[in-house]
Amino acid sequence: MNQSAIQRQFERFLKTRALKLTHQRRRIFERVFATHEHFSAETLYGWMRAETGSAVSRATVYRTLSLLVEGEFLETLDAGKGELLYEHVLGHRHHDHLVCIDCGKIEEFSDERIETAQREAALRKGFTLQYHNLRLFGNCAACTKKRERVAEIVRRASSKVDG
Repeated sequence: MNQSAIQRQFERFLKTRALKLTHQRRRIFERVFATHEHFSAETLYGWMRAETGSAVSRATVYRTLSLLVEGEFLETLDAGKGELLYEHVLGHRHHDHLVCIDCGKIEEFSDERIETAQREAALRKGFTLQYHNLRLFGNCAACTKKRERVAEIVRRASSKVDG
C-alpha cells in the first residue's frame, strides 16, 4: 500500500472522529511513514523540531500518535526502557522483535513455526486469536562480545591478584 493511499485512509479515519487532517497532522503522518525505524514520541518530536516548516507542538505529536495507533496505522512496542516505541505497520508483514537489554537495539524477525505454535496454543485454550506481540529480550551479538571481553579482563585481573 502506498503512502498516499494510507493517507487517504487516515483522513477517512479522522472524519469518523470528527477531526481533520491539519497541516501539523499531515507533517507528523509524513514523517512517521518516511522512517523504517522504531521511534519514541520524543524522538519524533525532535525530528519535527529539526525540520523546517510550521511548528508542531509536543501535545500534537502525542495526540496524533495516539490517533495513528487507534486507527491501526502504527503499533507500539514496549522495549522495557520506560517509553513506548512506534512503527508503522500498514503494508508490512507481521513480525516479532528481539530487544537488546544493553544497547536497546531492536531486530525484527519472522518464524512461521512460532506463528503456528501460537495459533495452536490459542486454539487449545479456546481463544479466538485477534493479534499478538512477541518480544524476546537478551543481548545482541555486539553486546555479547563486549560482555565476554569484559569478563575475560576481569578473569585475567583476578588471576593476577590470586597468583
